[in-house]
Amino acid sequence: MPAYHSSFNEYPDMRLVGNTAVLPIRTRIRGPAPQPNSDEADIVDETLDLFRANSLFRNFEIKGPADRLLIILILYVSDCLAKIGSARVTPSQLEASKMLNTLSVDNFPIPGDAGFLLNTHYAPPGSRADGDYLRQYLTQARQELAVRLVERLYADGTGTPSKWWMSFQKRRFMNRSIGT
Repeated sequence: MPAYHSSFNEYPDMRLVGNTAVLPIRTRIRGPAPQPNSDEADIVDETLDLFRANSLFRNFEIKGPADRLLIILILYVSDCLAKIGSARVTPSQLEASKMLNTLSVDNFPIPGDAGFLLNTHYAPPGSRADGDYLRQYLTQARQELAVRLVERLYADGTGTPSKWWMSFQKRRFMNRSIGT
């Protein structure tokens, strides 16, 4: 059974930085991400919907630029769950939100950087300005992803993260982790 791919691979007028897609995101967080035309699902929703299924796969065939963005975001969700799971005491929703917000704005490698693990599958940004734009976009996407992930983790109202999500904290998509 093949892994699930992004439905945004055929998105019209998508901007590319290197060979990674820059897609619209519904967010109130400031940043360079384009705003979508409607309230339809965006790449962040798709990442959260496909995370658990795709994290079971060791191989992932990249079929387009949106898949490259999906891979980066899935690996970030995996690191978020590992961060919450590694806390000594199970964090409350507010504590988890603070932890993940800090993680989302921490310095991280982008395609083309020496520390980026998947450089063989990604083209580096064409210029320094493109690299800065991609870093800002990914930071904004990571912040929005952290907000929506916390909402899903604590959706039941018990004050503890969902065991159905936390069971994936040790799973590694493609046996990779972008965490340090």
